[in-house]
Amino acid sequence: MSLEMKFYSNRSEKRGYSWENPPAPVPESEIAETLTADVVIVGGGISGLAAAARVTAKGLSGIVIDKNERLVALAGQIAAINTTYMAELGVVIDKKQLAADWLKVSGSRVEEELLWIFINRSGEGFEWLCELAGGGIDVSLYVGYKGLMFNEYPGTHHIFKKPDCTEYEQFGGGTLACEILEKEFLKNGGQLFRGVAAEQLEKDASGRVTAAVAKGKDGKYRRYIGTKAVVLATGDASANEEMLKAFCPIGMRASKHFPRAGNTGDGQKMAYWAGGILDNAEWAPTLHALGYSGYQFFFLHVNQLGKRFMNEDTWMQAKSVRCMMQPGGDFAFSVFDSKWLDEIEARWELLGGQGMSPLATLGQPFDRDGLKNSIDGTIYGSSVFGNGGEGDVFVNGGNGFVADTIEELAGKIGVPADELRATIERYNAVVASGDDTDFGKRGEFLTNVTKPPYFALKWGPSLLDVFGGAVTNGSLNVLSADAEPIPGLYAVGNAAGGMYAVDYPLLLNGNSYGRALAYAMQLGDTLSK
Repeated sequence: MSLEMKFYSNRSEKRGYSWENPPAPVPESEIAETLTADVVIVGGGISGLAAAARVTAKGLSGIVIDKNERLVALAGQIAAINTTYMAELGVVIDKKQLAADWLKVSGSRVEEELLWIFINRSGEGFEWLCELAGGGIDVSLYVGYKGLMFNEYPGTHHIFKKPDCTEYEQFGGGTLACEILEKEFLKNGGQLFRGVAAEQLEKDASGRVTAAVAKGKDGKYRRYIGTKAVVLATGDASANEEMLKAFCPIGMRASKHFPRAGNTGDGQKMAYWAGGILDNAEWAPTLHALGYSGYQFFFLHVNQLGKRFMNEDTWMQAKSVRCMMQPGGDFAFSVFDSKWLDEIEARWELLGGQGMSPLATLGQPFDRDGLKNSIDGTIYGSSVFGNGGEGDVFVNGGNGFVADTIEELAGKIGVPADELRATIERYNAVVASGDDTDFGKRGEFLTNVTKPPYFALKWGPSLLDVFGGAVTNGSLNVLSADAEPIPGLYAVGNAAGGMYAVDYPLLLNGNSYGRALAYAMQLGDTLSK
């Protein structure tokens, strides 16, 4: 019986995008060299390096090709579930509850088998990473947002090189993780080629994917044969405007995009040309409210009309989407007064999550001076989150405002003074009552705006990533429209689909890096059998 999977496939849903059309095969006369390994991995970020390190640790030979000329790591947090480090702190995640919450955030458009690979194997993958580091790293646990309708799980790990460690050059985060994995891969005899851009896959007469054809820095084409597998690990498609239009139109509405070096959906396209299917829209965007300034806090939020528009006690992705729904849509403001540092410090144990408070690890005390300096930089022009260059997503200087009167503040942020005053008066009345009947904010986060000088931070949504890709089975083998695995072709990391939809599940910060490690464990088992 022939069954067709209802995903975006090159047999049914033609829409005229340029990426739907595969390139002509590279003539044999232009292939300057052929290199062969058991496994060829296209992409040298964390998902590709983790997969490469794992399969070579299992005794397979490996080649990694990456179009970037240097290592690129785009995040710093690694989500892992119920690790040894978490157990030492007495932190346990209920896996079944996490799965239920993940499905809810994703509109149930998730392949549960793939989700459970992440849930069950991310801890194993993180432990393996730590073992590879050989005691050269320290680990800490990030404090996520603690809300009522949305709660971030405490499984986000930060890694840092120990002060006395001389084996690694990178200080911490994703670049350190990649360095650890790269060293393991090379130690195992792997070959790494950067500045090599894969353009297409090759199949043999039986339909098996056998090789990737790529162009090097010298302009020459080479064939990279994977006798067991070709693995796509090329990252997401957030820098591909056509793919955003097709799969994630909300991502087009964010006027600010974090630079994603070369993340143009190359793996998704190659899988599609090879007969694979891609996740249906809506691909899940990461929309962090990091445009302009890096904080929103829990203070009064007003739109460009000077009106309150949301419950400010929520997570960063929700703030981004709510802002995009407002007139103008590109930015909003957090308004507070001179008591703000005291108000944050008094609620420090309740706080967590990006934008709501400084990025903190479990047990970290409140850094009053550090936060004050950050906001001073936002107001007075000392850039904290950018260097002021054209490539910066945002520069803090000039995105914070201070004034002695509400009317003066309104003029500085460009909103009607009468509307802003009316909004603040209403908000102060809500605070005095202790019950936010307008938007339902928790009483613990109601703070009035009464003591000058008055402050406003300009913030807005910025697109980081778009999660969608080639649909795979539990062995990470890319599937065709008839639900059959495409022999020889696998996908990992953000080039792989099935685990995200609708909204990025910030339930667990750094889950894409955690998935990279979990999928590496899975792929190693699959290909070494």
